[in-house]
Amino acid sequence: MRTPDIRVRMLVAALLPVSLLSVLLSAVFLMARFDDMSAAHQLRTRSVARQLALASEFGLFSGNKQQLQALARGALRESDVRWVAIVSPQGQIMASAGVAQGDDFPPYSGVETQQVDAQGLIDVLTQPVFASGIQLDDLYEDPIQANPGKLAPLGQVVVKFSRQAVMSQQRDILLLGGLISALGLLFGLVLAVRLSAGVIRPMMRVSHLIERIGKGDFAAAAQVQAQTSPHDPLFDLQRNLMQMADRLAGARQDLEHQVSAVTQALREKKEEAELATQAKSRFLAAASHDLRQPLHALGMFIARLAQLPHDGPTRQLVGKLQASVNAMQNLLDGLLDISRLEAKAVQVRFEKFPLMALFERLEHDLAPLAREKGLQLRIRSCSVWVRSDPALLHRILLNLVGNALRYTQKGGVLVACRGAGHGPQVSIEVWDSGLGIAPEHQQDVFKEFYQVDNPARQRSLGMGLGLSIVQRSCRLLTHPLTLSSRLGVGTRFCVKVPRAVPGPVPNLLAASEPAETPGPLQGTVLVIEDDEMVRQALVGLLQSWGMAVAEASDLHSAQGLIEQGLFPCLIISDYRLNAPLNGILVVARLRQQLAFPVPACLISGDIDPALIQTAKQAQLTLLHKPVRPAKLRNLLRHLLKDQRDSGEEAGS
Repeated sequence: MRTPDIRVRMLVAALLPVSLLSVLLSAVFLMARFDDMSAAHQLRTRSVARQLALASEFGLFSGNKQQLQALARGALRESDVRWVAIVSPQGQIMASAGVAQGDDFPPYSGVETQQVDAQGLIDVLTQPVFASGIQLDDLYEDPIQANPGKLAPLGQVVVKFSRQAVMSQQRDILLLGGLISALGLLFGLVLAVRLSAGVIRPMMRVSHLIERIGKGDFAAAAQVQAQTSPHDPLFDLQRNLMQMADRLAGARQDLEHQVSAVTQALREKKEEAELATQAKSRFLAAASHDLRQPLHALGMFIARLAQLPHDGPTRQLVGKLQASVNAMQNLLDGLLDISRLEAKAVQVRFEKFPLMALFERLEHDLAPLAREKGLQLRIRSCSVWVRSDPALLHRILLNLVGNALRYTQKGGVLVACRGAGHGPQVSIEVWDSGLGIAPEHQQDVFKEFYQVDNPARQRSLGMGLGLSIVQRSCRLLTHPLTLSSRLGVGTRFCVKVPRAVPGPVPNLLAASEPAETPGPLQGTVLVIEDDEMVRQALVGLLQSWGMAVAEASDLHSAQGLIEQGLFPCLIISDYRLNAPLNGILVVARLRQQLAFPVPACLISGDIDPALIQTAKQAQLTLLHKPVRPAKLRNLLRHLLKDQRDSGEEAGS
């Protein structure tokens, strides 16, 4: 509802007292006038009735109906008389005249009465007729008092009077009073408008001035000042507003200058921060690449070294070296996963699949770790289907269960699904009987490198990246993740996954990476690597697996080997080679030269997420340095098998 403006409020304030006073005075006047008119009407009707009763005394006494009829007709000459009847003591109508309005006829009572009909339009008066010696012109003397010894009436007179004349007079007076009140209100309205105009106009001018100043139009003060008169009742207020507008205009200019200066300074700081971030990113990328290069070579050298015969102490030393390298590789893999999740470079592929297959793969991967620690790993399978990314969901559960096994010293770990009814979601829960997590640490455990019970940073207890990867992966999949824990009792992690309708079983949950398959590899592999140390490590490892290796440092040397008759069955190329070509272009040129899609894979220390998509579009498998020897060997065995199968199909 819209609030009335100040002009309406001023008019209401001026008219309301006048209106109330006018209505009150008119009501008092009309009520008094109506009472006077009603009293005069009643007095007149009683006078007429009494006069007729006195005139009818002789006719009733003598039984002269002609005289009584003449008296009745004579009474009709009165303007308000509608019907007259002269009644004997026995209730017999001796004479009557006029038209009787209504069927009600009062019974014979012998006393003076006055009644009003149901519609309020007719007054019915009964007046007894007594034998009296009073003179006929004495209308107001009580006949009973004049003749105290004669109490029996000779009869009674019934007269019906119309109230239309009185009501017409009251209506005329009411109209006249309403007209006078309306004229009074109109006069008050005109007077209020004239009197308030001198106040409303300045107030409206002040209101518009404040509105324009509020919108930033400080020049409006000068325009209003030209229209203001010293005789204006709000002159001081308008002058103060103009001064305030001038000060606000100056303050706004100062603020604009300050904001402009601060904005420029912030822009410069932002550019410096962006440059620093870009420099940091370049530094981290270069440091990551340069760190992965020697670590990759170190892993290859240690794998080659482990294949040589050693005595007991030397074998233990090699095992410790290999464990250290594996720890560094695990750390770099975790950082790579976090960077991919942070940059949202992980491609999510939602599929429908049964949880049973996922749980079976999880048990296959982690049962050996549980047996090694003497813990019981219980996985309660179920027939529920869910909709999620199977690879990411497996990685989430792998981290949760692995983390539970790592921090549980006795008892075991339970993996189960709940809500297997008809709800829209399924809860996958991981319970452990470990030490539990205190409430003040339950939010911090999802931070990178945060570990509650590992202040010494022991590598056997992990690197503190697993739960951070779990939380980021759940956010990427929009799967709610909750944690509840009690000290000394254990911890429960819960991941809620949308339910799906069962369908054909997809081939999405392949078994985890198998252990290194023993036995030599056969075939010739072309290694393209510009780093001498990395190339030597890779060549030595491949040769130890029984493969013939041809090595090159760039595209030109590789093309020279092919021109000399080399036809490799595999190509392993580093991605970052000497400019301007990278590993993807080098493989494409060599395939073009060989006129055959030779199986190939890329090995790179770059962690740029865009590189994964580029390699996938080129149909090349990308391995990030440092590459685990077992993973590389299984990949080469798989590529060689695919090449043999395709060759047999082509020969047949």
